[in-house]
Amino acid sequence: MDLHFIWESAVLVLAGILLLRIAGRKSISQMSLAQTVVMISIGSIIIQPIIENSLWKTIVASAVFIGMLVLIEYLQLKFNALEKFITGKSKLVINEGVPQYETLKKLRFTIDTLEMRLRQQGVSNITDVKKATLEPNGQLGYELKEDAKPITVGQFKEMMAGMISPQQQKQADSTIFTEIENNGHPLSNDKDLR
Repeated sequence: MDLHFIWESAVLVLAGILLLRIAGRKSISQMSLAQTVVMISIGSIIIQPIIENSLWKTIVASAVFIGMLVLIEYLQLKFNALEKFITGKSKLVINEGVPQYETLKKLRFTIDTLEMRLRQQGVSNITDVKKATLEPNGQLGYELKEDAKPITVGQFKEMMAGMISPQQQKQADSTIFTEIENNGHPLSNDKDLR
C-alpha cells in the first residue's frame, strides 16, 4: 500500500498555514473580495495533489495566489482608485436617524437586516443613530446621536465635580497613601490615635 499521500497531506497543511500566515489574519467577514477569491482558490487547489501527483505544483500555485494577494493589497495602499474598484467604499445607510432606502436597495440590504445588525450592536431605535455605514467587509459602523450616547467616565467626573464642594473633593481625593506622602494622618482628627 502506497502511503505517500500521508506525508503529502502533512506538507500541504504546513504549506497552507505558512502561506495563509503571509496573507494575514482576518476572519471571513473581514476579508475583501480579493482575499475571499484567493482563499477559496487555495482551498480548491490544495486537495488536488492528493488526487493527482502534483504536490510542488500546488504549493507553487498557492504561493502565486498569495503573492498576487499581497501585490493587490500593496497596490490598494498606493492607489485609492484601485482600492475603490477592488474593495469598495463604505456606504451611508442611515443619516440623522433616517434609513437611506435607495442606498439599501442598491446594496440589496433589507431594512430587517439593518435592524438586526443594529440590535446586535445594542441599538434599540433607528432614530437614535446619527449616521450608520455599511463597510466593505459587511460590518455595520454607526455613531449615535448626542442624546443617545452612553455617558463616559470623564463626563461623569465632570458632572460630579460640579455637584460637590471643594472640601468634599479634598476628602474624596485623600487616600490611605496621602498619609505617607504628607507624613501625617489627614483623615483623623483624634490626637490620641496619632
